[in-house]
Amino acid sequence: MIDIDGYRPNVGIVLLNADGRLFWARRINRDGWQFPQGGMRSDETPLEAMYRELEEETGLTPEHVEVVAATRGWLRYKLPQRYVRHHQHPTCIGQKQVWFLLKLVSDEASLRLDSGEKPEFDIWRWVDFWYPAAHVVNFKRQVYERALRHFAPLVEGMCRIELGHAPPREGDEPPADEHRHGWRVA
Repeated sequence: MIDIDGYRPNVGIVLLNADGRLFWARRINRDGWQFPQGGMRSDETPLEAMYRELEEETGLTPEHVEVVAATRGWLRYKLPQRYVRHHQHPTCIGQKQVWFLLKLVSDEASLRLDSGEKPEFDIWRWVDFWYPAAHVVNFKRQVYERALRHFAPLVEGMCRIELGHAPPREGDEPPADEHRHGWRVA
């Protein structure tokens, strides 16, 4: 489903643990890391699409999370020209997204990257709040920053932490506690 302006409706998911850290996952067979996200079907609301994508990509179901907030309206990003499929009609030039902030209310053992028919991630880890804004692929960076800035005051209040206002510099390393297919890597 592509809108009249060439944007594909999509949802993004920021999953928060009790320590105020965020779920960050690597795409299978790629070096790109990102938040869970996915396209909306024409018969879905953003909330319905979010729950479907959450289960497909992380194995989590509604009882594993609490919906804390959602962005208002669409946050948009354009695809680099090399990713635009000009031979397909309608042509998709980017994505418009509603972002959801979810709090994990179950044990992290509930996370299963291999629960969907076609897994999208192979490794995941918890990272500091601003880390994704500085380390996602460049063309998604502005949308990530906007979504995180929207959610930052809520996370600070819920987790009683100070997040600061600037994303970390490129090259900062995340913690080494990676998880593969939902299992901790020793």
